[in-house]
Amino acid sequence: MSIGNSPEDERPFENEHVEADREEARPSIGRALQQARIAAGLTVDDVSSATRVRMNIVHAIEADDFSACGGDVYARGHIRTLAKAVHLDPEPLLAQYGDEHGGRPAPTPAAPLFEAERIRPERRGPNWTAAMVAAIVAVIGFVGFTMLQGDDSGNEANVAEGSTPSDSASPTTKTKKPADPKPEASDSAIAAAPQDKVTVRVAAADGRSWIAAKDHNGRMIFDGVLKQGDTKTFQDSSKVHLVLGDAGAIDLFVNGKKIEENFQPGSVERLTYTKGDPEAG
Repeated sequence: MSIGNSPEDERPFENEHVEADREEARPSIGRALQQARIAAGLTVDDVSSATRVRMNIVHAIEADDFSACGGDVYARGHIRTLAKAVHLDPEPLLAQYGDEHGGRPAPTPAAPLFEAERIRPERRGPNWTAAMVAAIVAVIGFVGFTMLQGDDSGNEANVAEGSTPSDSASPTTKTKKPADPKPEASDSAIAAAPQDKVTVRVAAADGRSWIAAKDHNGRMIFDGVLKQGDTKTFQDSSKVHLVLGDAGAIDLFVNGKKIEENFQPGSVERLTYTKGDPEAG
């Protein structure tokens, strides 16, 4: 009779070794974010500017130190934001964070980023002031027309009686001023960009690219990824700042003109355009 452990008793220990090997093979959350950032050609400064997450927090998260985030909720939010900025799926990282830090918090409904405000039109009574002004203008016009008709009748009477105008008086010929030619319709809405603003259109022509755009006050007006074929148009009163994650995949149109730049695939470009740009092109 054998007293030793059976092979079945040894299987749990083998499973534990397999799970441990899998855990060692999977990179940490910070390491995965760092590798994805480097692969996207972005610096920590680029990611911090695009996500508005402070550089020291980005460095700490890439070192798997989440204490600077201020709690699990903020840590999860930072992980999700950084993952999207470096083109990484955030869900596996959030699941890994939950496994390592005690589960997930209760889900909370997320408000939409931009929601159109519905404004009910205000009911107003008739504008009697405008009606009165219109009536006065009509009366003045009628009186002026009547006086002009009277002058014309008098001149016709003088001619009928045989009176001739003096030699010093020269006939005046009224020439009609040619109507201003109508502007030709533009082939593109961007070609009719207003002169008092700067208009920038970004088109992902040769692939997908991460884009960040800020106005002249430094306020973020767009932060996201454009898929191939997508376009975005940004407009500001004086200045637009751009960060292109993959500038080689992008076509730029500034104030109705295409920017002819030989951007390399995978290169990160920081660009600023104003109302006077492009200077040539």
